[in-house]
Amino acid sequence: MKKLFVGNLPYAANETDVQNFFADNGVTVDSVTVMRDRFTGQARGFGFVEINDDAAAMRAVDACHGKDLMGRTLVVNEARPMTAREGGGSRGPRRQ
Repeated sequence: MKKLFVGNLPYAANETDVQNFFADNGVTVDSVTVMRDRFTGQARGFGFVEINDDAAAMRAVDACHGKDLMGRTLVVNEARPMTAREGGGSRGPRRQ
């Protein structure tokens, strides 16, 4: 199973739009996830697709990278593992 990163998604795009985009380019995807803001529910402009066949995933990158979806040029490449981030969220020094 290959996971592909899909960037520069239109904020109005949903999972069905992304799935149809890949299908229109000759690629069948197994799952689509459009990342959303946890508080507002608005799309964040990127997502992921999973494709069961590694060769089909590479064809998907070739076929879909740089193509237009709803007026935006998509970035499609193999997803990289998430890296650990420094703990954030602090708004100043801690009081004890």
